This record gives sequence, structure tokens and C-alpha cells, in this order.
Amino acid sequence: MNAIVIYWSATGNTESMAKRIADDLNIKALHVSEITSDEAKNYDTIILGCPAMGAEELEEDEFRPFFDDLMKVISNQRLFLFGSYGWGGGEWMRNWELEIKEMGKNLGSTGLISNGDESEIDESEYQTFINAIKA
Repeated sequence: MNAIVIYWSATGNTESMAKRIADDLNIKALHVSEITSDEAKNYDTIILGCPAMGAEELEEDEFRPFFDDLMKVISNQRLFLFGSYGWGGGEWMRNWELEIKEMGKNLGSTGLISNGDESEIDESEYQTFINAIKA
């Protein structure tokens, strides 16, 4: 599988999700600061993780610029989204999914969200997410 997990995390919750996903798929997980969009475009499957920030939005200083650049350089790659939140009901993920669909990019599944760290993930939703990546 030519896949990678790329994430941003403030409190460690999204990082713990990234590491679990990467371990279960036997692939690399890199913090967004460790990879460029030009390097990321070489993967067939890109699994992006970002927590809800502010008013349910993507982190704007590191992750958003990377994401915007990535969307300019990819074409047929499969994208999967995940992240954590501590308030609200996951609106940032629904907005993120919609943004990708409106750009005509290949969203592989519904995003995986957790209200807290990886221990708070619904296991059924997690297995559905992992299986979609493996498909």
C-alpha cells in the first residue's frame, strides 16, 4: 500500500489517532511540518488528520496552508480524513468533507472523529474507516 498519514495536533489527541491508524496499516505517520505537498503527492492514499480548532475549522497556521497546497498538486489520490474535537458535534469534519467533494477530489470515506484521544474512537466506525483505506 502506497499510503501515508499526515497530521497536525495541538494536545496530542489527533497525534494518538494518527499513530494508531499508521500502526494498524503498517505505514508512516508524519507531522505536517515533516513533509511537503510535493512529497505527499507521490502517495496513492493520503490520510489527513487535523483537530477542530476555533469555530470548528482546520488549524490555520500550519495545516491549512499545507492542505491548500496539497489540493493544488494532487489529482487521483484517495483522501481519508480524521481528527479529534472537544466541543461541538463534528461540524468541522462535515465542512472538510464537503470542501474536498466540491473540489472534485477523491474522498475515500466518511471522516473518522473522536471526542478526545484515540481511546474514545467508536470501534465500529474505526474498523469501517480502516477497511475503506485497505479496499
